[in-house]
This record gives sequence, structure tokens and C-alpha cells, in this order.
Amino acid sequence: MRSTRSRRRVSVQAAAVLLPVASSLLVWGPPAQAADRVPLAGARPDWATARADRGGIPAQTTVSSRVYLAGRDPQGLARYAQAVSDPKSPLYQKYLSPQQVRERFGTSSGQRAAVTSWLTSSGLRITAATPRYVAFQGSATATDRAFGTRLHGYATSGSTYFAPSSIPSVPAALKDAVLGVAGLDDAPRQAGRAEALPGPGSAFVDAGPFSTYYGSTVDKKLPKAFGIQPPAPVRGYTGKQLRAVYGGTASGLTGKGVKVAVLDAYASPTLASDAATYAARNGDQPYRPHQLTQSLPKSYNDIKACDASGWYGEESMDVEAVHAVAPDADIVYVGAASCNDDDLVDATARIVDHHLADIVSNSWGDAESDAPDGGPKVYDRLFMEGAVEGIGFYFSSGDDGDQLASSGTKQIDYPSDSPWVTTVGGTSLAVGKNDQYLFETGWGTAEARLSADGKQWKHLPGTFTGGSGGGTSRFYAQPSYQRGIVPDALARAHGGTRHRTVPDIAAVADPATGFLVGQTQRWSDGSVRYGESRAGGTSLAAPVIAAVQAMAQQARGGVPIGFANPSIYARYGSSAYHDVTDHPLGADKTLAVARVDYANNENARRGTTTSLEILGKDSSLSATRGYDDVTGVGSPGADYLKSFLPGQRG
Repeated sequence: MRSTRSRRRVSVQAAAVLLPVASSLLVWGPPAQAADRVPLAGARPDWATARADRGGIPAQTTVSSRVYLAGRDPQGLARYAQAVSDPKSPLYQKYLSPQQVRERFGTSSGQRAAVTSWLTSSGLRITAATPRYVAFQGSATATDRAFGTRLHGYATSGSTYFAPSSIPSVPAALKDAVLGVAGLDDAPRQAGRAEALPGPGSAFVDAGPFSTYYGSTVDKKLPKAFGIQPPAPVRGYTGKQLRAVYGGTASGLTGKGVKVAVLDAYASPTLASDAATYAARNGDQPYRPHQLTQSLPKSYNDIKACDASGWYGEESMDVEAVHAVAPDADIVYVGAASCNDDDLVDATARIVDHHLADIVSNSWGDAESDAPDGGPKVYDRLFMEGAVEGIGFYFSSGDDGDQLASSGTKQIDYPSDSPWVTTVGGTSLAVGKNDQYLFETGWGTAEARLSADGKQWKHLPGTFTGGSGGGTSRFYAQPSYQRGIVPDALARAHGGTRHRTVPDIAAVADPATGFLVGQTQRWSDGSVRYGESRAGGTSLAAPVIAAVQAMAQQARGGVPIGFANPSIYARYGSSAYHDVTDHPLGADKTLAVARVDYANNENARRGTTTSLEILGKDSSLSATRGYDDVTGVGSPGADYLKSFLPGQRG
């Protein structure tokens, strides 16, 4: 696994839905163009433009899609989710069981019957009917008839895909039954035939020298930078070090009695054995029988398009980080059938419908601009149901800063933009000789390469290579828990009203100050064996925070924290957090480490490259005093876990 790019991208657009993001409640958007039809705003992808239109597609083209069901009393669901998460509400922690959620807010047989009747009367064949959606297949002609549109071909990304030529709609009689539709275009995202998982990916090994703690090793042959001799990076922080700096060691908390779910796509065939080997090699507590379990789909698809083996390192890092920081927490790995939204939705629903865990770590997402109608509200409904059950969802904020360079637009990710999840940003962490906390900067890396003669760093102050995602949503209004805390300069970044800003909280992410991860890999000599390397990204920060929250839940006597943001923001400005800034040692102090990499990623046969990794340089984002769009309210401090003990707030 390449340590600088551990976060995986969802390759598809989410289901279009009828939920307006401004309030997170189910009310209708644009008025229907015809009295007997209601438009599905956002069900038409952005790339389906007039300029790209190549005309109608053959009438018998096969279309496969899903209609997601709205369920009962969606406004009531949102109100209950807010109340049960608010420490000031009389309903605080009055969680419902999955069965109670289904009975009170789930879909009715009448909704499923009405949607099924409409689809079949249009000439479409039902391929699956679940409590959450009705799937169908049929010709383009029948699909046009059902959704009041015409499917055309559109040229995009060097290929031609079909999509609606106008905003699809549904009969007005179904307005309370239909949440949204997914799959009215055939861009590479449709679930394909079942496929076998591949073997592990190519090996990656960090080259030395290494520090055992921040600054312990310095290569004095290298030129100075910013007036100092840059130290070598750590080989990878261990659970012992992370437990110490984020409060686990001092508190004695271990996550006992709490279950954490790790949700990713696919499933590494060696996940359990790698986790056990890693724990034994790095001083972590051995796994108890059945402490690590897996919940997997019956089959997998889109193996090549999603780079299935590329997810294996992600899965190992997530599981190993949770166990290292919260060694007594139970862990359930939940695998999705692919990286496509429909499959990730199904995996998320599996957690909610069976309450597989109280805390869910997610290290995946895509740009907000790729989310129809401002965000996949199918996810929002799942997150709200989770909140009602006492389940909290934690999402990494992304590894590409403001995303301007990669997408042409400053933006954040989805589903981490949802006001119903806790979005985790990243830091660069310095741990001292005796595992003491030294400092953190916001994670943002600018890189400068060593000159051929080894006498200077070229192109200082460096080129941005990665950093914590953050910024302001274009679609979600500011949630109540951020009022008075997020500066207006951020909340009003798009003008007008205040909007949701991310992240909410942060932890170590910088690959140069990252976590040591172990996994089975494929080596250049043809062998397949276990190896270890340093890894990072906000994909590390999310499971670390999930583990911290497991310890916090233990401190509460095992009472679920549920949706954590009201609790997280209630502690803002206290000793519960490290207030992370980009210049923790002073405005005139620029921090950096000197990193050496193998040119072939595995050994020194093709030589090495040396680079200066400059800390606290996150694209246009900045970690400043108070709330900021790199680290949110900050990282967990010495008193964070203490604040959850009986008699304390939260």
C-alpha cells in the first residue's frame, strides 16, 4: 500500500433522492412540471449536458435500477434522531431497537406494493424487493415511460453512456413512497456478475533511516531546511504511542464492552491472520476468540473497476488501528460487495438493520460535486436511523485538501458532508521519547526533493502532495451543533446562509507521522508474505477516533454515545481537546521531516529518493486557533476521556 494514498474513492454517483439538504427533513423540492408528476431532483448526472448529447439510445437497451423507499414519518425520524442525540433533550439516549425503528419509521407493505405496481404497469420487471428498495430491469422504452423522460447517449470521459435527457419524475400518488432512484444511467457503476476476489497487491516497504520517536534520528549529511536539520520520520507509530497521546494509557480505558464496525469494500482474505500477526509483533494485546468477526456479502462485483486488492491495506490499517488504540473493543469488519454506492448503502443498512455495532468507522467517499442533489440522502436516512438506535458513524474527511487541483472546484467529500455523521480530519503528530504528546499540526504536506548533488532542497517551499480534507458544503445548511462555534468566514464561504463545515474532530493522519501497518503482500520475487510499512491519511484518523470513542463509551458505563457531534461540540474550547494549529512552536517555525523512499517501492535495487516533507501546508486550508477546516474542534486531549466519566458532561 502506498502510504500517501490510503483513502479509497467511491467510483460512482449516489442515488438521487427527494430530501432537501437545507433542513435534512423530507419535504419537496422544485415544483412538478405536471400536476400528476413529481420530479426527482438530482437523478440526472451533471455530465448529461446538451453539448454532450448524442441523441436517443436503442429502444431495447436494458436498464437496471433501484427505487429507494421513503418509509413512514421521515420528518419524525429526523426529529427523533436530533432529540436522542441532544444532551439537553428529555429524549437524550432514549434509543430504539432496530425492530422499533422498523415499526415506527420503516417502509410499509403499501409503499412497496404501490411502487411495484407502478413499475410493472410501465413494462418493467421486478428483480428484487427489500424493505428499503425495489429493484427493476427493463427496456429503455419502458424506463422512459415509467420516469417521464427519454434516455439519451452522452459523451463523457472518452466514452458514451446513457442518462435521462430531462429530470425524471414519478407519479404524484407516489410522492410519500419514493425516496429516490439510482441507476438511470450506465456510467461504470452498475453491479456486475459475481467475481472472485484477487490476491494481495504489490508490496511497499519504507526505506530508512527512521526515528523511534519524533526527532530521535537526524541525518546531518542532509542540508538544513528553514534553519533546522530535518529529522527522519518515524517507522510508524504503534498502539502504545497512540494510546498514550490520546488518553487511553492514563485513563486505563480499553474499549471493553463496546463493539466497533469497520466498513470498507471487499474483504482481504488474510485480514484476520494479518491482524493477529501484527498484534504479536508490535506489543498489542492478543485478540480474544471472536473479538474480530466479519460480516460479508454473498458475492462481489466490479473487482477490476474498483481495484479490489487496493482496499486490502485500507482494511488492515483500520482494524489494526482500532485494536491498537482500544485493545478490548470488539471489532466487526463489514465488507461491501463493491465500491459502488448501492453496495455501500447495502453494507451500511446491514449495520443499522441488525445493530452490528455502536460505532462505525468509514474510510471512503467521493467529491461532493459527484453527489446528485447535493448528497446521497439514502445515506442520510440510514445515518438518522443509526442515531435513533444509538449508532454513531465516523467518516474520514479526505486526503486531497480543498480538492481544487484535482477537481477544479474547492469542495468537500460525501457522505462525510452529511450533518448526521462525525467527519474526522487529519493531523501531523509528534510523539516524544517517553510517549508524551509534543505537538500536532494540521495535516497538509508540501514536498521538496533533494538536489542531485545532495546540497539543497529543490523548489522550496514545496509542492502540495496531500492533506486533510475540509471546507464548507454547498448543499447542507449549518446544523445547530455548529452554531456559534464555526466562524462565519467558513460557514458563509459560499455566501448567503451558513452551511455545514467539516471536519468535526481530528487525529493523526500524515503518512510521514503515520501508523505502522501489517498486511500480506505480493513481492517482486513472486512470493506472497506478510510485511509492515508506515501508512496514513484520514483513513487512519477515522479508526483512531472510533477507538477513542469506544473508550469514551466504556467510561460512560457502556451507554452508547450514538451520534456524537452534539457531544463533541459541547466540549469545544475545553481541555478535552488539543487546539491544533499549523505552527505549534511559533509562527516563525516551519516543521519538516526528511523522508527516504525506495524507487521500486520495495528495496534498494533501483536506488532511493529523498524528499523534504513540510508539515502544516494543506492546500488553501489552515489549522488555526479555535475551530478550523483542517482539524475541526481539535484532537482528543488529556481530559477528553475523563469528561465521559460518571458525573461529567456527555
